[in-house]
Amino acid sequence: MTALLLRELKTAAEAAKTAEASFRREAALRIAALEEERAFAFRRLNLMQAIAEAMASAESEEIAVASAFAALRTRLGWNLDSEARSEVIMHFSPVALAVFRAEVSSEEESSAKAHEAIAAFEHWYAETRGSPFWVLFEQQMPDTPLVDF
Repeated sequence: MTALLLRELKTAAEAAKTAEASFRREAALRIAALEEERAFAFRRLNLMQAIAEAMASAESEEIAVASAFAALRTRLGWNLDSEARSEVIMHFSPVALAVFRAEVSSEEESSAKAHEAIAAFEHWYAETRGSPFWVLFEQQMPDTPLVDF
């Protein structure tokens, strides 16, 4: 009787241990996903805020788009152009236009179009590059060696 009871208690304890470990793995994955979602949301906000500020004094769409491109290049640290960077900039132009049009229009529809343009750009980038656009902002600065003189 005691052996059976102990076996059942051991089985219950192992099942509880397995359930806890499974929950912890799932929770860790969910936390990581939420963390990434939060980080991307703030990167999106910060970039679009910088772009809106850069375009604030623009008098035409052309100037606004050029200002947006300059802000994007600055935020990404892109001092030189490449084919890949030019492609990203080209695909970002609908976002810049939508943001400029949302700024000069008071219609809620303009804001919705800007959201759609951002989402379309993010989708394009993820599909063509295999990673979210917002990981570009994760580039680590290389350590600078300390030199004693």
